[in-house]
This record gives sequence, structure tokens and C-alpha cells, in this order.
Amino acid sequence: MDVTAAVGTRNRRTIAAAVAALALTLPLAGAGGLQASAGTTSAQQTFVLRVDSAAMGSVIERVQALGGTVEHRLDGIDAAVVHLPEPAAATLRRTSGVLGMSENAPVKLQGQTSGYDAAADERSMLNVAYSTKAALLWAGQSTGTSVTGAGVDVALIDSGVTPVTGLAGAGKVVHGPDLSFESQNTSTRYLDTFGHGTFMAGVIAGRDPYAGNPKDNPGAYNGIAPDARVISLKVADARGNTDVSQVIAAIDWVVQHKSDPGMNIRVLNLSFGTPSLQRYVYDPLAYAAEIAWRKGIVVVVSAGNDGTGTGKLLNPAQDPYVLAVGADDTKGSRTVADDVIPSFSTRGDGVRNPDLVAPGVSIQGLRVPGSYIDQTYGATAAFDDRFFRGSGTSQAAAVASGAAALLLQHRPGLTPDQVKALLMTTAKPLPAADPQAQGEGVINVDLAARTAVPTAKQSFPLSTGTGTLDGARGAAKLVLNGVVLNGEKDVMGKPYVTSTRALQQASGTSWSGGVWNGTSWAGTSWAGTSWAGTSWAGTSWAGGGWA
Repeated sequence: MDVTAAVGTRNRRTIAAAVAALALTLPLAGAGGLQASAGTTSAQQTFVLRVDSAAMGSVIERVQALGGTVEHRLDGIDAAVVHLPEPAAATLRRTSGVLGMSENAPVKLQGQTSGYDAAADERSMLNVAYSTKAALLWAGQSTGTSVTGAGVDVALIDSGVTPVTGLAGAGKVVHGPDLSFESQNTSTRYLDTFGHGTFMAGVIAGRDPYAGNPKDNPGAYNGIAPDARVISLKVADARGNTDVSQVIAAIDWVVQHKSDPGMNIRVLNLSFGTPSLQRYVYDPLAYAAEIAWRKGIVVVVSAGNDGTGTGKLLNPAQDPYVLAVGADDTKGSRTVADDVIPSFSTRGDGVRNPDLVAPGVSIQGLRVPGSYIDQTYGATAAFDDRFFRGSGTSQAAAVASGAAALLLQHRPGLTPDQVKALLMTTAKPLPAADPQAQGEGVINVDLAARTAVPTAKQSFPLSTGTGTLDGARGAAKLVLNGVVLNGEKDVMGKPYVTSTRALQQASGTSWSGGVWNGTSWAGTSWAGTSWAGTSWAGTSWAGGGWA
């Protein structure tokens, strides 16, 4: 989706202290919170406590009664760093309200490069994992076992994925069909020449190559669901060019292959959209996404980056059956009190608004050297050689897709309606933010994981998909040599009958081998040069810039 200028990183020791909340040792500088008293002696040890939020006051009083002192009280993440005499440790562990207690000890930050400190970077994926509470699931604080997305496949329909560090592990990325204009060239097939898809894949499920639980290495890069697998379907070329027909074909492929041997596609991420000219109940792109939802796939869609513009969510986010995600600006703090909705995030029209929000400002992502975005915005957006900063509801949707994968590992039997209900009902309201634009608030996936499973079944009017393909495109149309891709034909020039296609999608027969809508789309079977337009590069993907 569109992107906005990044916010500069500020080194906040309180963030470094917050990272210590899961026994990840960092310099415990006395910035914020209560200071350790001068009377702390060598006989005392430093512990990191996870505390039930309602019991924080009583636990702090208990620490002091046992002869201890408090160095940091971190209410924003329900944690505290305390000094305590060794004999009192066992007593405190048994205190009501103490959920976890770990001794502070030095660790090596193996994933750091060139001095980059993920803990001090308030927009790092490490701190996004803390602000959304995903890191608590990694540690198994409330679930009793580590939850990292293992066993869950997340389909990503985007500009492909390049195996940069963080996505290069064996089996981390599986390539579905390349439906882009670059599929004919073996040097570009499946790979991300644009730079958008790799960024999203990293936010969802990136994982640096090291052994052990992601909570144990805060210097490494990890997505929200670091052990999930990405199923990549490339639809966009090096300038972000694609057509609605290519995206619908990709969604249909995901639905038909979600449960193939060795596959377990439970989440579909769509970090883009079109300015559709028709209601979702007729729109063929919304219908394709809705069919995926009905078939058991949680479809996560970016709300759009139109800001206060028309107010209307992009297509297919306008369909109420999907999870529409807006962006949250955390302001780099550990509390939601100062969070706002950034100016680019689409507000909704009062009828269909974002369902919730997730961090989406200056997010740390994986860089694709030489990609279009890297060449165009690398001077201001690239850092530490391998990372990139991006802002948009694209990034927010990717965060939410990772959160959905965590929930589905923890509770595999959840339906898409139940996942949506859990994420929405446990979201944290933002007191200083636009109520309409924030939906139910910002994601708290740990609370969602420990909330009783609701009886949830949405009952909005169903889409028929019988509108027009051209209406689904809106203004996002491809152009070749001055000729616009118009009318009821797909990118191959084949007639597209939405009523016929809708019946095939509902029955799971729209793909037959490598044939979709009467044309073979597999590998090298089509020229891929019919429409090499430029409109999507400025409309639905790259937008205003990366920085």
C-alpha cells in the first residue's frame, strides 16, 4: 500500500528496559520508573517479573516488604525489573499476581549487525512484537508453551519474495505460481524486483538464522509469527504493475490449494487494494476474497492510504467479511495513551470502517538490494545495510496477518469469524485517536490468545461477484502504448464473465491444472507483455514514498 515519510529513530532506554521483560538482558539504565536505591548490595539479584496488570501495585509492595527495590516499573507491558535478596526469590515466585520471574543474566545479541540495536529502535520489529504482545506468546507466558506460528502457512499475494537473510531458511518461503509480467524470465521469476513483497513477508514471518526461541535473541530480526511459512504468489512486476484479473487468479489458486499435501494455508495477506466503483456485494475481487474467507482462510487486507480523502476503504477491504486493518502510530512509546492514527490511514466512511489497527509507521522491514523501491527510496529509507523503513496500512496488515497465524497455531480449530472476533474484542482502544479510524483499537494478540473462544458467525449480506471486472479496477488500470486495459476482459485479453467465474470459484474449480479463464498461466506459457502499464505503481502499492 501507500507509504509515508518515516519518523526518525530515537534511542529510548525505556524501550531497552521493556525488552528485559522476557528475561532478555539489556542495559538497565535508570530512565523512567523507580530508581534502585543506593542500598542495593551484591547479595541481591536482579529479576524480571511478568505481573498480572491488576496486581501490579500489590506485587510491588510485596517486593519492598521482602527487602527488595524496584528499578523499572513497566506498566505498559505489565512487567517490572526488581532487585531482591536471594533468599526472598522463592517467596516472591509464589506471590499471587506474579506470572513469571526470571533472573537477569547477560546474553549475546547474535543477530545485531554494524552496531544496530533493535531494542533501542522504537520502530523495530522487536518493539512491534512487544507493542502487539506477540513477544509474550513467543515466551509462552500465558499459554504455557511457546507460540511462534509454527505449522501455519500464510499466503502472500504481492510482488514476490527474494530470499534475503531473514527469509532464506530452508522451507521458509514456498513459491506458488508467478502470475506477473516477469514470469517469463528465469532471472526474475518468483523474485521481488519491486521490494514490497519481501518487506511484507519479513513483517509476517521473517526469522534470522539462529537456533532457539525468538525471545532469546533480541538482536535478531523476527516477524510477528517467526516460525510460520510464507506461500508467495507473485502478481506485480518491478514497478508494481498488475491487474485485478491477476490478483483474482492468485486468490483462486490459494483457495484451491490451501490443503494440498504439505500445505496448511490459514491466512491470506493482501497488502494492496483498488478504488472499486461498485459495492462489495457485486464486486468480483471482493467476492474472491470472501470465498477464501468462507473456505476457512483468514483474509487480512490493508484499509487503504487515502487518509481523510474519500473515506472509503479500498477494495477488497470494503467487504465486511475480511479483516480490514488501519495503521497505528505508536509514537515510539510503550503506552497507547499517545497513539494516533497517521494521516495516510483511510478512516472509513462511517458504514464500513477499519476493524482494528496495527503498528504501521516507519516499520523495520527487509531490504531487497537493487529493487525498484530500494533504488528509488534507498537513500532515505535503507539502514544497517539490510533493512528498510516503510509506513502504510500494508505494514499494518502484515502485522495483523502474523498475529492471526499465532492465534491459529495456538487454537487450530478457530474459524475466520472467531479469529476476527477475538482480535477485535481484545484490541486496546486508543484514547487520543480518531474512534472511527481505529476501529476497535490496536491488536493485543496475547490477550486474544487467552480469551475464551466466542461463538462468532458474521451475517452481513454475501457478495455475489456478479458486478464488473472493470468496476473492480476503478481507476487502477494498466496502460500499454496509450491503450488502456478496459472492459470485461482479463489481462490476457480473454472475455471475463463474472457470473460464470463466480460459480467456478464457489465450487473450487476456477483453476484446472495451470489453466485459469481459458488460458494457461503457468511459468513460461504466456508472453507477459500484453499490458506493461504504470498506473498501479502510483495508485495502490508504492504511493508517496519510503523513508
